[in-house]
Amino acid sequence: MNLPNFITIARVILAIGTVSLLWQPGDNFLTVAAVLTAIVIWADGLDGFFARKLKQCTKLGAVLDIAGDRAVELLYWICFAVLNWIPVWVPILYLMRGTFVDAIRAQAFEKGYTAFGEKTMMESALGRFLVASDFSRFTYAVTKAAAFCLVIAAQISTLKNTPVPAVALFCVYASAVFCVLRGLPVLIEGRRLLSTES
Repeated sequence: MNLPNFITIARVILAIGTVSLLWQPGDNFLTVAAVLTAIVIWADGLDGFFARKLKQCTKLGAVLDIAGDRAVELLYWICFAVLNWIPVWVPILYLMRGTFVDAIRAQAFEKGYTAFGEKTMMESALGRFLVASDFSRFTYAVTKAAAFCLVIAAQISTLKNTPVPAVALFCVYASAVFCVLRGLPVLIEGRRLLSTES
């Protein structure tokens, strides 16, 4: 196992440990969980950075990266919904979108395309902008990161009567909109990959 893949797996394990703190009583556990969540999110870019830096970019690494991202994302959304901190439709939306988008991306991967980069499966300018552009990917990541950290912070007793809960919910809804906007082009343009023969 190379370093980038180790980082991906370690990030998922850290996320599992972090969300387990959400059921512990007291603001201290919530504060630690919010800080660890920021680390989990920050570590998202480390695997790709080291893969490029150490020239260890592999197909397994690309698949693990997407799977790790999806696992962390769903873990947080589902736990938040179970705790009744967000509406249950949010994790359902992410689950449905992720399932179908990842299935199409797997088909694209077999045909030599990638989700991002020079060999992206996206053909239209709008599709490339929404799905593969650095701006879109960065904005989506920041929105989700803010949602994860702020939803936890909003449960801290000293922050409950501040604007933090409202801002947290706004970030949740904004990330859900991004989720749909970035998923639709994959579903629409990916039809050609399913209709053409290998």
